[in-house]
Amino acid sequence: MKVNRIIIILIIFAWPLYELYQLQLGAISFLLLAILFLYISIKEFKKIKKEESPNDEPSPPQKIK
Repeated sequence: MKVNRIIIILIIFAWPLYELYQLQLGAISFLLLAILFLYISIKEFKKIKKEESPNDEPSPPQKIK
């Protein structure tokens, strides 16, 4: 997800989240932000996994001395 989209989403949701914070419901706004960032990280993780080719062999485990 592009940084511009993330910033726009945070700006759009800033006012409602601030209102929840003012009503002593800051935990709800924190939960919503956590869900947003979880969604973004899962989306980025899937994109990284897709970029890896299936022909790549995993590296053998290294021995610790």
